[in-house]
Amino acid sequence: VGDSSILTCPMKGNITMLTWTITPKAGGPCTLAYRIDMNMTHRANCSDNINWKFGAGVAPALEIQQVGIAQEGNYSCEEASTTGIFHRTYHLTVLVPPRPSLFCDEQGSPVCEAATGKPPAQLSWAPEGSSSAEERCHENSTVTVLSKFTACSTNVTNVTTCMVSHPAGNWSQSIAC
Repeated sequence: VGDSSILTCPMKGNITMLTWTITPKAGGPCTLAYRIDMNMTHRANCSDNINWKFGAGVAPALEIQQVGIAQEGNYSCEEASTTGIFHRTYHLTVLVPPRPSLFCDEQGSPVCEAATGKPPAQLSWAPEGSSSAEERCHENSTVTVLSKFTACSTNVTNVTTCMVSHPAGNWSQSIAC
């Protein structure tokens, strides 16, 4: 989320027309078409952050600026050229890194939170002990994961570390409650 993505179609022969059909998970479809011989573009129902990216000697690409969850979905390219019609489909999955935090609750137990991540983050503790986790789903497809640590014995050190694992990056922090 927040980055830019560039999607390309393979160039096969002399391209005469290139069409992108975008079917997001939410909202209606969008179409971008480019006719090379007339240097003409057409767009229908596309958000402002989806556009053509032109470069010398390469086929026009599709650029999605500041990718958001709303852009998640299927992106299909159809290329008409002198050697035939070619298709390529991408499935864009948007990762949202969670906002991690670690704090002590009113009972003096460590609590780790990974807020609004997509997909949900995985939480673990060191040293190992018992923990209870809960997930809260949000309307924008993100999930907040909350885990409370409880030591199994009184011999355990009072410093605990929460580790957050996520495809967009990992994080760890220690606390003494």
